[in-house]
Amino acid sequence: MADPKGFLTTGREVAETRPVGERVKDWNEVYVPGSLLPIISKQAGRCMDCGIPFCHNGCPLGNLIPEWNDYAYREDWSAASERLHATNNFPEFTGRLCPAPCESACVLGINQPAVTIKNVEVSIIDKAWGNGDVTPQPPERLSGKTVAVIGSGPAGLAAAQQLTRAGHTVAVYERADRIGGLLRYGIPEFKMEKSHINRRIEQMRAEGTKFRTEIEIGRDIDAAKLRRRYDAVVIAAGATVSRDLPVPGRELNGVHFAMEYLPLANKVQEGDLTVSPVTAEGKHVVVIGGGDTGADCVGTAHRQGALSVTQLEIMPKPGEERNANQPWPTFPMLYKVTSAHEEGGERVYSVSTTHFEGDEDGNVQALHLIEVEFKDGKLEQKPGTERVIPAQLVTLAMGFTGTDQANGLVQQFGLELDERGNIARDADYATNVDGVFVAGDAGRGQSLIVWAIAEGRSAARGVDRFLTGASALPAPIRPTDRSLMV
Repeated sequence: MADPKGFLTTGREVAETRPVGERVKDWNEVYVPGSLLPIISKQAGRCMDCGIPFCHNGCPLGNLIPEWNDYAYREDWSAASERLHATNNFPEFTGRLCPAPCESACVLGINQPAVTIKNVEVSIIDKAWGNGDVTPQPPERLSGKTVAVIGSGPAGLAAAQQLTRAGHTVAVYERADRIGGLLRYGIPEFKMEKSHINRRIEQMRAEGTKFRTEIEIGRDIDAAKLRRRYDAVVIAAGATVSRDLPVPGRELNGVHFAMEYLPLANKVQEGDLTVSPVTAEGKHVVVIGGGDTGADCVGTAHRQGALSVTQLEIMPKPGEERNANQPWPTFPMLYKVTSAHEEGGERVYSVSTTHFEGDEDGNVQALHLIEVEFKDGKLEQKPGTERVIPAQLVTLAMGFTGTDQANGLVQQFGLELDERGNIARDADYATNVDGVFVAGDAGRGQSLIVWAIAEGRSAARGVDRFLTGASALPAPIRPTDRSLMV
């Protein structure tokens, strides 16, 4: 155990953020560099080393949290990194982007602020990179088997790294011009600088993984031909079809999906564009959708110089404490103030968009909304609550409905879908097509980065067993497992 009295004597401290006025002028990560190391050992000492650590249940990766908390408390960073990597291929991603269901399940969180597990995690991995503890792990021998991975998001990268280390020859296919999937183009730079992706890609290249960019399976290469070329295929193409809002005025210029808006801002940071063709500069911006993607749009609009930013959510405003029907250790739906919300803007709950209004040139100028409420389990509009807000840029951040079928991938493989429209798979993540497996959001539906990495690791075991007859690779979750929520 780290510090037997740590949870009694030490209060919770989190990473320090840079002043709002400073950080909205750049795209660097919002946290003060190095601010965690002076405090993180004591924070790790708050871990109680529980007999039954429910943080393991909250995390689908099964991270060995009490163990690496103990090492971090003792400042044995190499050992902490080894324990961290035992269950997680990319802790620098999860440490920055995961909403930390492990903290919601922390036993200390029953009656005190939970351990800052996420901050400890990112401190360990950043220290490991700085100390040179993260090195390539090429396989001792090659199996002679080949695997194609479709998609280079967290699920695809995790599956590829596991299979490469098992000795298989792996090629990752990505339809974008750079590797990373939504990590690259869906996550703003201020949440995770892309240098973190770049150095992992270099590690994977050194281990033997091959990367093929600007190739879309289904369009550029027939899926059936790809299957014949490789001994196995892993589909990790994500759930990239954005949920639309079919209301009058949707066709107006200036109404965009979030995943049309955010990638362009990231391309500016990559140096591909000088200015984004879809910018919030000098505009009243409305973000429809109250989740993390919506918050990413809010933060991006601030940095582009929006006149105002309004975020709309159809659901009621969450409470600041757990509801009775969301008891510990489930993941509660709480009112969350992200770094983007700290930077300004208005958040409006329990409203629904009725239509958009445009000018004579077809550009959106205003959004009409109405308040809504739930009655007998149904969403009903409240008469007399209509109002209009200015909007010269609208981003739709209402989630995703499934994997892309327009490119022909599903049809060309001949894949079966489940009742929710995701690619169906069995207990080994295998589809109905021999040798074709699916991992991540393409099979699970829209989910969290930790679930994507866990699925990639688990699918890799299924592929390895298919190719060799047995596998020593870990499989932290089953396809049917669900998050610790009610």
